[in-house]
Amino acid sequence: MEVNGFTVEEYNVHKIKEGAKTSICPKCSESRKKKTDKCMSVFWDTGLGQCNHCGESVQLHTFKKKDVIKNYVKPQKKVVLSPYSGSFIKYMLDARRIKESTLKRFRITEQSEYMPQVKGERNCICFNYFLNNELINVKYRDGQKNFKLFKGAEKIFYNIDQIRTEKECIIVEGEFDALSYGEAGINNVVSVPNGFSAQGNINLDYLDDYYDYFENKEKIYLAVDNDEAGVNGQKELIRRLGAEKCYLVNFEDCKDANEYLIKYGVAKLRETLKDAKPVPLENIETLRDFEDELDDFFINGCPKGYESGIRDLDEMYSIEDGQYCVVTGTPQSGKSEVVDAICLGYSLKYGFKTAYCSPENKPNKFHAAKLIKKVFGNTPKDIQNKNYIAAKEFVNNNFTYIQYEDGYDLDSVLKKFGELVKRKGIKVFVIDPFNKVKLKGASGNINEYTNEYLNLIDVFCKKYSCIVYLVMHPVKMSKEEGKDTYMMPTAYNIKGGGEVFDMSYHILGIVKDKERGLVRVHTLKVKFQHLGEPDKDAWFGWNFLNGRYNEVNYDPIEDESTRIMPEEWNNKPWIIDENAPIEEPKKDVFESATASDFENSVFEGQPQEVTF
Repeated sequence: MEVNGFTVEEYNVHKIKEGAKTSICPKCSESRKKKTDKCMSVFWDTGLGQCNHCGESVQLHTFKKKDVIKNYVKPQKKVVLSPYSGSFIKYMLDARRIKESTLKRFRITEQSEYMPQVKGERNCICFNYFLNNELINVKYRDGQKNFKLFKGAEKIFYNIDQIRTEKECIIVEGEFDALSYGEAGINNVVSVPNGFSAQGNINLDYLDDYYDYFENKEKIYLAVDNDEAGVNGQKELIRRLGAEKCYLVNFEDCKDANEYLIKYGVAKLRETLKDAKPVPLENIETLRDFEDELDDFFINGCPKGYESGIRDLDEMYSIEDGQYCVVTGTPQSGKSEVVDAICLGYSLKYGFKTAYCSPENKPNKFHAAKLIKKVFGNTPKDIQNKNYIAAKEFVNNNFTYIQYEDGYDLDSVLKKFGELVKRKGIKVFVIDPFNKVKLKGASGNINEYTNEYLNLIDVFCKKYSCIVYLVMHPVKMSKEEGKDTYMMPTAYNIKGGGEVFDMSYHILGIVKDKERGLVRVHTLKVKFQHLGEPDKDAWFGWNFLNGRYNEVNYDPIEDESTRIMPEEWNNKPWIIDENAPIEEPKKDVFESATASDFENSVFEGQPQEVTF
């Protein structure tokens, strides 16, 4: 049996009279004087009940969860170690200082492979990725630093089998760096499958399914590249794996482990682990800890924070790691919609993932549907449409929900958020609304309650270098004279008392002009000057076809008669499936010797199968 397109597991779990339009609410009726009052509207077509007393949504049925199956392709070949060509051995020894014995130990092979970058066959180094001794992926690299991964294969850490039973491990940023530690006699080293980015959008999806390999390690040495991209990757690894077990390797004047091996030799490379420093203690800081940032500030000024990609909003507001933003507004003004638009922007622009604790948005499938419509551009009519499938996959990969059936308390929610940081790399968290996630055992004084609540949010943001959005309702609302439009609430009108304004980094206020189909976003507070400007407005037209916000190209105050027409709306998909392979980014690897012989070499001898 299906309801609204979902397979029912148990029908009518609350035993409501079939076809009834109203019923008692299973959430609040027991706590009320009139326990038999039918305060809940029942919608059988959607499988939902909506209580008109407590405001909670009630699921009439339970639904079977779809098993998410990741269909990866595996390379269909046996890994064989052939006698390497003379030019291959020469290149690895002269340019990389890697001996043949190390190549064989790490199961490196050599083969001719088509490389799309040069549109032809090239002789390649083959970095074979194994999991439980099964070949999962292959990275092919030619002598001109072109490379590709096996199309459709799963991305995992290179050499991950070698760290399973070890108490310590090393994480490097390239396979040659892993081979370099192998050359120094150290095998418990893994490499990320792709290099990190200098733009800060670090995607560690491949860690999600293999977090267990690192969870119980006593020490994890981070030996990433000595550049901006490596620093960004290092920060994200620390955030995911925990600062208490991470040690930072310093390659001094060298970029990475392979360059260090070439310049200083195996003995000095081994010493980099002995000299590795623990991540600096939390809550302790000296000028040396932020010296580079300080120098950059005086030279270039403070950079803006993360932007949503919504132009007019970005001009007056941005946010940094370790901060939270309060979003308030009048009823039905679109507080949650604005937060969704911002979070989608972060995913599209930076690759950030978002987790929601949203009691008012249940069931989560309806909220996911709203996100999909924004990404797809409209309501999909054909579920086989490739752009719809791509939009659905995008939402699945970037948005997560936490759900409790017996109510929400802040301690439990923040604990679960912390797990999501480590397990899934979530960067942005949403609590919507504040008053539905309670702080247990707190003072009855509203100011003290809010102070304790926001302190916990602040500590969480700092600990995990993440961003939190809090949706908070105002307590006092007034309509503009002669209009059916609410006035913008002030920061001191928010439920929670004056502490909200005093403690928050940012506060956004939202009102909707229903007559003109406009939404006004106002910066009630922006704490730091470089992140935006307080007391500024941005106006948007709301596209009811997909829920997107369109920028307004006129002055809504001066021209009250103008409206955004549907033909001006942007309904094009944001994620387009062009059914084409995605080219892997090139990684800038240090070269100390030419490899012209290797680049054009042909195979010598016949492959010989080796049993592992």
